[in-house]
Amino acid sequence: MDIGIDLGTANTLLYVRGQGIVLNEPSVVAVKEGARTALAVGTEAKETIGRTPGSITAIRPLRDGVISDYEAAEEMIRHFVRKAVPGRRPRTRMVVCVPSGVTPVERRAIVHASQRAGARAVHLVEEPMAAAIGAGLPVGEPRGSMVVDIGGGTTEVAVISLGGVVTARSLRVGGDRLDAAITDFVRKEHTLLIGERTAEDIKVAIGSAWPVPGEDSAAFASRTFTVRGREKVGGLPKTVELTVREVRAALDEPVEAIISAVRATLEECPPELSGDVMEHGIVLTGGGALLPGLDLRMASATGIPVFTADDPLDSVALGCGKCVEDFDGLERVMTAA
Repeated sequence: MDIGIDLGTANTLLYVRGQGIVLNEPSVVAVKEGARTALAVGTEAKETIGRTPGSITAIRPLRDGVISDYEAAEEMIRHFVRKAVPGRRPRTRMVVCVPSGVTPVERRAIVHASQRAGARAVHLVEEPMAAAIGAGLPVGEPRGSMVVDIGGGTTEVAVISLGGVVTARSLRVGGDRLDAAITDFVRKEHTLLIGERTAEDIKVAIGSAWPVPGEDSAAFASRTFTVRGREKVGGLPKTVELTVREVRAALDEPVEAIISAVRATLEECPPELSGDVMEHGIVLTGGGALLPGLDLRMASATGIPVFTADDPLDSVALGCGKCVEDFDGLERVMTAA
């Protein structure tokens, strides 16, 4: 049996050969202190973030795209594989997506966690390559294709040609950094303490990277988000109203960091491939690609057309799945471990 795993900082997706994506759940494990036993994994565990008693801790086993808690990651992978493929799993072969900038030590941690979770053999594929395959880019042709995969923990920027990554940047800025930027802004500007789930809700509701049409209208100006949290000084519950412009200002620094990585990658790209990218554009994948106005801001900064993949949230998992389905044909883009 062959399984593809998009082991993401925010969500983990499993692709089973012949079945497609069969699981998509948050990368969270709730454990009991002392015993370190998993009480909940995935969606059920995410509901406990910020709401657990002192004896229970909600852990995110991956930070910045790599394993930060080995035991929790192993338990999470094992749980998800059992849930996706109940019963016996003979001779399981796994293809796991990893950030392009991971160190050898981080690669070994992912391989060992997958093996202990039941994998007979583990093959790694870099996330930008998987994202490009999943987005339908012609990675095997002698043509430059540029993909920007903005995940929960990392942003992967790569130019791909002839089945290989020509030049790439792995930036540890993603959805989590965007959430943290909102949290910091609300704390500094409104002396209000909020949790990461509230920050994510704000980002999804009124977050943007570029002014949108009609922003100067009275109707738009009235768009706000009611934020409830704890007052920084007194510690009492407090409510504030955030505007679209405030949230965009809060997101400016991490968004600019992503665009700077794109510029740096383009500067390192061979001239012939740069011409291909200029002609065919940049493709955005990952959850961060859904931030309104990001494509317009990136296009303005680079002078290159920017498009969002048809299914940005699942692009990496779909690319990983294509490696699983056509293992022999795409083996060259994978690393045996």
